[in-house]
Amino acid sequence: MKKIKKPRNQVYNLFIANFKNMPKYAVLIIFTVSLFSCVSVNVASDYDRQANFSEFKTFAFYKTGIDKAEINDLDKRRILRAIESEMLAKGFTKSETPDLLVSIFTKSREKVNVQNSGFYPYGYGWGWSPYYWGNYNTVTTSTEGILYVDLIDANKKELVWQGVGTGYLSKNINKKEERIKEFVAAIMAKYPPGSEDK
Repeated sequence: MKKIKKPRNQVYNLFIANFKNMPKYAVLIIFTVSLFSCVSVNVASDYDRQANFSEFKTFAFYKTGIDKAEINDLDKRRILRAIESEMLAKGFTKSETPDLLVSIFTKSREKVNVQNSGFYPYGYGWGWSPYYWGNYNTVTTSTEGILYVDLIDANKKELVWQGVGTGYLSKNINKKEERIKEFVAAIMAKYPPGSEDK
């Protein structure tokens, strides 16, 4: 029996009809959530309520703590440069007799992301591929990184402030340094305590 092809305009009209049945702005919402889940950094901080942060004027890196960070030396130097830049911008001075010692700790994990796009591709004659409304899952993997920045009272040897940033890491070498700067800037925006509310 000879197969009867639907005219192209009928297929197009079917696609448009199904597309219009989607909740309003659904495509925009899906795209926006996907975009910001990849680029944003979730930040939290904690601190010693008894510490007088106005007394801290100088800093140095705490080598003992930094050496324990499980991260390659290239990324470690990128993080330390970014932290130093943020500390200097806040008016701190790097010193051999510091008020604060800066240490870091890192974690990372691979995440599997399954996204239902609501569309599935379906080929139709002469290489033309409209998209029909359907149930099509996209599976991707990404690396979620966690960066801890610890500020330690150099005299008391006590932790007085900790900032934590969680977000997705770029696998693109050219974008890695910029992504690390974003992480550090977001974390250090929480210092000193209360600064994010000003």
